[in-house]
Amino acid sequence: MNKQVDFYYDFGSPTAYLAWTQLPAICEQHDAELVCKPLLLGGVFKATGNDTPVRIKAKGDWMFADIARYAKAYGVPFAHNPHFIMNTLAAMRGAIWAESAGCLDVYNQALFEAAWVNRRDIGDANELSAVLTEADLDANAAAAAVQTTEIKTLLIEATSAAVERGVFGAPTMFVSGEMHFGQDRLQWVEQVLAQTSG
Repeated sequence: MNKQVDFYYDFGSPTAYLAWTQLPAICEQHDAELVCKPLLLGGVFKATGNDTPVRIKAKGDWMFADIARYAKAYGVPFAHNPHFIMNTLAAMRGAIWAESAGCLDVYNQALFEAAWVNRRDIGDANELSAVLTEADLDANAAAAAVQTTEIKTLLIEATSAAVERGVFGAPTMFVSGEMHFGQDRLQWVEQVLAQTSG
């Protein structure tokens, strides 16, 4: 398997959630590897001068209506989280920990579904711990790890590397050197995969 999709994401992004629901099947269909690359979206925004579209009320209202349409089209659950915009710093540091612990797939599912299916406040330390425990992940180990200099530094470096690659928001996918931003660009991800030999 030589084909690869690099998926840059933050659990606080509802469109990253939608992309996450679709990318595994797309990659499986085209015999490609999905490489999950957690980053801190707030750090990306700060580095690039970007911001969340929901700061503009009319745009935010449209965006969530559009997300609901896509979720229906994809056949996946979606619920507007009343805690949005959430502080995902600990959750994204936790993703770095989960990657090192070999449980990133389980962690991603737990956090994305907690935020965008079950409307939970993943920015709250106690709620985050509960989400991990319910997913049979070691919440205590995660809580300790996210306070270490190593994990903090790794998330900073991952975010900086994403910005250096051209990332300005999430979700962002790279396929064969091409960057595609937004879950509504998955058709182009599929097209590149279909045209790329394995």
